[in-house]
Amino acid sequence: MEAANAPGASARWTRRLLSCGLAAGPVFVTVFLLEGAIREGYRPSRHPVSSLALGPRGWIQAANFSVTGTLFLAGAAGLRQAGDRACSARAGQALIGAAGAGLIGAAVFTTDPVSGYPPGTPDALARPSRTGMAHTLAAVPVFAGLPAAALTCSWQSFRAGQHRFGLYSAATATTMLATAALAGAGFNQSPRLVNRAGLFQRASIVTGFGWLTVLSARALTRTPAARARRRGRVRRLPAAQPEND
Repeated sequence: MEAANAPGASARWTRRLLSCGLAAGPVFVTVFLLEGAIREGYRPSRHPVSSLALGPRGWIQAANFSVTGTLFLAGAAGLRQAGDRACSARAGQALIGAAGAGLIGAAVFTTDPVSGYPPGTPDALARPSRTGMAHTLAAVPVFAGLPAAALTCSWQSFRAGQHRFGLYSAATATTMLATAALAGAGFNQSPRLVNRAGLFQRASIVTGFGWLTVLSARALTRTPAARARRRGRVRRLPAAQPEND
């Protein structure tokens, strides 16, 4: 009986792990949108999401980083077990996991003040702190690793003949990299971009994290158990009855 139940238990774990990947983006975005809307002195269009981890309420965003990073790691593990050809390469799964580790690192190492937040701080520090530099390094697997994962899945999708998802993944990588670069220029006080840097960063996050949600939802429908259920429904369909003249 234990041997017979093992495949079913494994399938349930895979679905739970993929559900974590499905939830990661919506959880992260919902928290930073709500927190950014009520934080005094904080301007979402100008300030980075990471700045929400500063100040007395900073623990909320720090927890958001940690929870979302854990969900990313679980989602990456689920993708490894799911068997979806769009993300069958271990490199893509590892890059998603690395993004999760980067989010957890961002919770441990808080960012430096930037663009005048928290209120009373300069637009840019004369010299970044060690904690701030560590936070910047932790962001690399998120804003560079996630687009790399999308490009890997794009290549796998084209090889599998799944051109639509391949194009979507390639567009995700391109959009996320471009908007992250614009956000970085704004946070470095580019006069034309500084007041829109937060919007560019949010566009990058929503694009990349939304891609993981779509990828996880897609993988949930392509697990061996899901395919077996679909085949079972097809077999149970009644045969067409001949029509009487």
